[in-house]
Amino acid sequence: MELRHLRYFLAVAEELHFARAAERLHIEQSPLSRAIRELEEELGIVLLVRTTRSTRLTRAGKLFLEHVRRIFAALQQARDSVKAAANGFHGQLRVALSDGITPSRLPALLALCRQEEPEVELRFFEVPLSQQIKGLHDDLYDVGFAQSQEVGEGVITIPAWSDALMVAVPVRHPLLVHKRIPLEELLRYPLVLCDSQVCEGHAKHVERILRRADMEPLIAERVTTCGLMMALVSAGFALGLAGETQIVASREMGVVARPLASRVPPLTTYLLRLAGEPSDELARFIARVQGTELSESASSTLGHGPDTGGS
Repeated sequence: MELRHLRYFLAVAEELHFARAAERLHIEQSPLSRAIRELEEELGIVLLVRTTRSTRLTRAGKLFLEHVRRIFAALQQARDSVKAAANGFHGQLRVALSDGITPSRLPALLALCRQEEPEVELRFFEVPLSQQIKGLHDDLYDVGFAQSQEVGEGVITIPAWSDALMVAVPVRHPLLVHKRIPLEELLRYPLVLCDSQVCEGHAKHVERILRRADMEPLIAERVTTCGLMMALVSAGFALGLAGETQIVASREMGVVARPLASRVPPLTTYLLRLAGEPSDELARFIARVQGTELSESASSTLGHGPDTGGS
């Protein structure tokens, strides 16, 4: 088995079309088909079922695809590590980000990391929560951030920071007569929410809060980024639910943030890592995350929090 066999299989498995896969690989179809046959013969199992109308993965093919993707991810990380070493870095932390983590939380942390440990390279990967958890177990990531504690066995969650969950309201909307918006009033209007496949932790948190009311929410749209959510809210398309920091970071002038009338738990971002003793580099990174949150909390206590239009 050669690396080209895996690369060819990956292209066919993702395209599910031999002609498109061959075009993607810049080769003819015949050597592509021959390579797939060689791979199946070596494994002694059928990976792809090909007919005149379609190409599909067998159950074994789907399982093999997961392993092949991990192989190429590991190869890419090996390349990146070598380049990092050549550029003067003496260590690396691979950080996974899920649930649309607020970018405004990262600059202070990154600046502190560069100041205190410039020889350690930080690499970031935006992935769904399920992929992050799998990547932590498969040693593709060293640490991650997500808005969920439902991570299964073997993964430790540490609260990193919290945001008040706010309603994003278009300016001049009738709900702005309320300083704090009742949940029943909120549910009289269409909502734009985060997609549960991309922002799993965020979506589950919001869903639990919406279930408190005996009303079915009207979901106008599900989006993959907070930026798009705020754009739709600003346009008057719907109302949104997001963390206070996310709303402020969007800088949408046509959006006002208001709290809910009922007390709701904050939207907490957790640091995720595998159970066991962390490396020295990871331990120092965790300490910086916790120190950054403490300094932000102190600033908020002193009255430097953002104006959310709730006064």
